Amino acid sequence: WRRDGIPPAYAHCGAAGPGPDQILEPWPLHSRVPDWQTAFAHALTRTVSAAMDVAGGRRDDIKGERVPLRPWERALSWFVSSYPLLGGIAAGMTVVADAALARAHDIAVAAVDADLGEIYVNPLLRHTDEEWRFILGHEMLHAALRHGERRGPRDPYLFNVAADYVINGWLREMGIGEMPEGLLYDPQLSGLSAEEVYDRIAADLRAKRRLATLRGKGRGDVLGEPLGPVRDFVDLDEFYRRGLTQGLDLHHQQDRGLLPLGLVEEIRALSHPPVPWDAQLARWFDEFVLRPEPVRSYARPARRQASTPDIPRAGRYFPPGETQRCTFGVVLDTSGSMGRTLLGKALGAIASYAEARDVPAARVVFCDATPYDAGYLPVTEIASRVRVKGRGGTVLQPGIDLLRRADDFPPGAPVLIITDGDCDALRVPREHAYLLPQGARLPFTARGPVFRVR
Repeated sequence: WRRDGIPPAYAHCGAAGPGPDQILEPWPLHSRVPDWQTAFAHALTRTVSAAMDVAGGRRDDIKGERVPLRPWERALSWFVSSYPLLGGIAAGMTVVADAALARAHDIAVAAVDADLGEIYVNPLLRHTDEEWRFILGHEMLHAALRHGERRGPRDPYLFNVAADYVINGWLREMGIGEMPEGLLYDPQLSGLSAEEVYDRIAADLRAKRRLATLRGKGRGDVLGEPLGPVRDFVDLDEFYRRGLTQGLDLHHQQDRGLLPLGLVEEIRALSHPPVPWDAQLARWFDEFVLRPEPVRSYARPARRQASTPDIPRAGRYFPPGETQRCTFGVVLDTSGSMGRTLLGKALGAIASYAEARDVPAARVVFCDATPYDAGYLPVTEIASRVRVKGRGGTVLQPGIDLLRRADDFPPGAPVLIITDGDCDALRVPREHAYLLPQGARLPFTARGPVFRVR
């Protein structure tokens, strides 16, 4: 084509038809040449930003006007961009502003659901940006410090009130926003933990129940049950723990100011979470469910003896004859209040640990209104082929007495009691432990260890 020119068949196939698609003209010397690459980059950035706004609901279409942020959205964005201590937590939280939902669940100002990672606010209220920062920081600290999980057997509302006193004091010390009128704050409680404040206010229940949280009077703003389906998150404890610890490190690295000592201590404590319930149960098995130990003897050479003929090595073996095998008892609450999840987790853990300790069988007793003796069951069948009987009331003491009077149950064998806490007062005259769901409590003082299943 360079030598003969463009063939007539292709002469009009260009982008501009018969003419050239580029107009090349000399640029005037007194004018600056445009930077087309920079202009293209800026235009591409604006287009991508507009597309992200459309995906996030801030624009109706890519050429429409940008919808201004609402006050609580500006407050949440401020944490992400300007406050590293809570920025990681704020990035994973969602603010739900729904007047109908707030009215249906009696949410006066705000509430938080740590499991869903959502903060519910009442959009009909009017607060300044500084007040919304205080409100959102309050709810994020509730979720991040796991106040819903930490209350244990305490009264949920009173522990919520105690945590409000502590959090509001911290936020005032850190200078985050402006505290709205009517929130709980007492300078005399400064420096105390939520548990210590709870012990103080629990003495005057009538006066403290008239106090109001962000959700309203007599209602806690830490929601115990999700208002919607739980999303597929990573482990919640790990998410909140990582967000707070990394935020604390960034806060110190950037010299963002001083923090309350109590808050720093609680964040540091999150870096050392308590031992999980199944690990505690395994330690209990190691201590009280003893496995038969082999005997060392030079009469039986070790397997490594052939590699070192000149060095005598003692071998290990189980002596012939009858060997006393270890066992344990399981008293299982099969009343209607017991959940399938608790039964599955508890029985599965018991079966796995018993098998690891070479326990051939365990004595299982089902209890509701009356005890049902299932006898000795192989540990492999405890979690898979056990048919739960009963489903009436909850009376466990007859099951304990049945094991105590049984001639074929060793007097030194421990007993593991699985219940939801809605039972009678128990007297167990031997070594024992309890398995309870998280948040449940026994109606009596337990003399044995209590493991809480999550």
